[in-house]
Amino acid sequence: MILNKVDERILNLRAGDVVYVTGEILTARDKAHARAVEMLQSKQKLPFSFNRSIVYHCGPIISEDRVVSAGPTTSERMSPYAPKILEGADLMVMIGKGGMSGEVVEAMKGKAVYLAFPGGAGAFAASKIRKIKGVFWEDLGMAEAVWVFEVENFGPCVVAIDAEGRNLYEEVERNVKRAYDRASHL
Repeated sequence: MILNKVDERILNLRAGDVVYVTGEILTARDKAHARAVEMLQSKQKLPFSFNRSIVYHCGPIISEDRVVSAGPTTSERMSPYAPKILEGADLMVMIGKGGMSGEVVEAMKGKAVYLAFPGGAGAFAASKIRKIKGVFWEDLGMAEAVWVFEVENFGPCVVAIDAEGRNLYEEVERNVKRAYDRASHL
């Protein structure tokens, strides 16, 4: 599926679906999430909008106004902040690697999906970025700043956590544990 509009249809995506994103995405890592939560909690206006947005957990490398690498970072590090952002903004899609905490999965129900992008594919991800549209919070450094990118056919991304709370990471873990338990009794 090509995801080119952020609206309620996203809530119909199911764990296991493959998605390619075309349109605008924001990058945000730990420091940007922390600052955003602080601002949302103190009722300050963010310089960008999370509403109906796609946030990519990524610390891009930029050289001469060109994205050189834009691989995903481990999303679990954003777990302390994501529920507060989901509560304070209409964030609908997060992209990263490795999944997120149970608390985030609960906060996502009926509101958002999590897309897994393959780790180790930073140059490939960068090749899908058509334009740098803006940057915020440069004082945090290149990797931690919030970048706004225009992407085309960004993926493949797999819906790893859907808006109903189905979590492929947990399913794989349960299946591995069952297989291990069966094998250990042979």
